[in-house]
Amino acid sequence: MNIYFSCSLTGGREDEGVYMRIVEHLQSRGMVVPTAHLAQPDVMHEEQIVDPAEVYQRDMAWIEGCDAVIAEVSTPSHGVGYEIGVALERGKPVLCCYEEGRAVSKMLLGNSEAHVRVRSYRTVEEALGRVDEFLEEIASR
Repeated sequence: MNIYFSCSLTGGREDEGVYMRIVEHLQSRGMVVPTAHLAQPDVMHEEQIVDPAEVYQRDMAWIEGCDAVIAEVSTPSHGVGYEIGVALERGKPVLCCYEEGRAVSKMLLGNSEAHVRVRSYRTVEEALGRVDEFLEEIASR
């Protein structure tokens, strides 16, 4: 299964450890994660040298080609919100997970579309459990 992982870059990187664990978990389950590099500590340097138009075209192609999107939304990000919207518009299943107690947009929390799941977690292990639940749900469709 091809999973587009979405996370904050310019909005802040304080959740980078969680991003890395989610991507590692997905890959350990045999998932293809074209955006795995976004979880890496040196991603900001790598992405700065890529032209914005190239990033847009690349990421849109990855969303188009994915089976589902998993977005860590604890840190607000314009790009992550945009990617979620595009994925939903294309009928892709989307999991938005966030650390309990963090402020999350009501646009996400109030979304009742059939393809989106918004789930909180207290620990990284619980976040990985949310990912597993989502993967099982979409595999059974």
